[in-house]
Amino acid sequence: MGEKYIVRQPIKSPEGKIIGYEILYHGENQAYGVDDSGASVNDFAVADTIYNFLTQNIEKSLKDSLNFMTFTTTLLMKRAPHLFEKTGLVIQIDDSVIIHPLAMHFVRQYAKEGYQVAVNEFQFAPRYLSLIGDIDYIKLNFNTAAEPTLRNVIEIAHSMGKKCIATEIRSEEIYNKAIAMEVDALEGPYVAEKLATKAHASGYLQSNFFRLMVAVTKDEPDLEEIEQIISMDATLSFNLLRMANSMYFVLHQRATTIRQAVMTLGIAQLKQWIYLLSASNAENEVDPSSEEFLKMSFMRATFCSELMNYTKKMPISKADAYLMGMFSTLNYLIDAPLEDILKEVPVVEEVKKALLNHEGRCGALYDLVLSYERADWAQINTLTEELGIPTNLLTSLYFNCMDNVNMLWKQLISPEAKTVGEMEGAAEGGAEDAAAAEPAIKE
Repeated sequence: MGEKYIVRQPIKSPEGKIIGYEILYHGENQAYGVDDSGASVNDFAVADTIYNFLTQNIEKSLKDSLNFMTFTTTLLMKRAPHLFEKTGLVIQIDDSVIIHPLAMHFVRQYAKEGYQVAVNEFQFAPRYLSLIGDIDYIKLNFNTAAEPTLRNVIEIAHSMGKKCIATEIRSEEIYNKAIAMEVDALEGPYVAEKLATKAHASGYLQSNFFRLMVAVTKDEPDLEEIEQIISMDATLSFNLLRMANSMYFVLHQRATTIRQAVMTLGIAQLKQWIYLLSASNAENEVDPSSEEFLKMSFMRATFCSELMNYTKKMPISKADAYLMGMFSTLNYLIDAPLEDILKEVPVVEEVKKALLNHEGRCGALYDLVLSYERADWAQINTLTEELGIPTNLLTSLYFNCMDNVNMLWKQLISPEAKTVGEMEGAAEGGAEDAAAAEPAIKE
């Protein structure tokens, strides 16, 4: 039996807002014989893996979001849905559950308790129609289903107050077709990677951002260099002080200068926060449609860096791997070809080749991160073997990284910070100190 992997993919509204995540796990429908109850032998093994993972990680990684998860008969019988809050779970079922009388008894019971229910690849068949009163979401495979069938199902579902989710969106063409059919939400590889349509317009993004990113990811970061770069940009200074003085970081003394803020956070936190600092704005909130995209960049960087602890014979450092993940999306933020951007950034040649051409062992590491995003199970197995990474560690590493990224993002966009007036005062104090040390600071 193959390795078990768990990953989550975003489900987005047509406007680009995240409405929830689908929890995908490898091996759920592989048949290895059937026992007397009708459940596959493999189902029990996979159910144990999933149940144990959820028990250990539900509080950490799967809270504060709506999770769509396919439940097998065994998982339903294990009462795995009860691990989730009712408001945080959509119980997904497919035909293997619908034809199982005992499983359907559990589904109806969960629906009575207040859990939402979704049906994968809904069909107009008696066994599906008998469930219609308990269904909240109908999921339709836009990669395989015929267009007339899709239109039919969507029209009737909407007339009955059901929401339709288009799945397996793998191209812009299929995406546009689903939008034209007025689906309520979409998911799939193209949706997960669909980026914000507008480039970020922060004036410092193409200059200070690059310098600061490189400075904080050096093997031996120079605090004076970092302080100088931040001090030369008023917006970066404001955001750094705002973050350093949030309730999450504050101890006994407020940071009123750039140096104090840098020392309060430390290099480890700066490495992970600096991208969001540069992508944020002191006066404007992050565009909701861009939120998942920005978090994706952080996730790739963090995951690449963590995987370096287990790879063999890599020609780059962990800091290089972090930059590889972070820089993988800069062409969309800056609205310029990635090749041109990388000419202006002092990254090692192996990273450039990986990002541009997926070459070498660095390219394999980058591809592994992308494959995990896409839930490409076969490619994951191939690449982990090539890189010498223990497959049994991937899922826990992935969710640990995701939890860390979510925590950092949450602290940035809604910190328990001081008032704006206090922050402005702190920023002015930091600017005065910086001006004394560096006359060439921008106003």
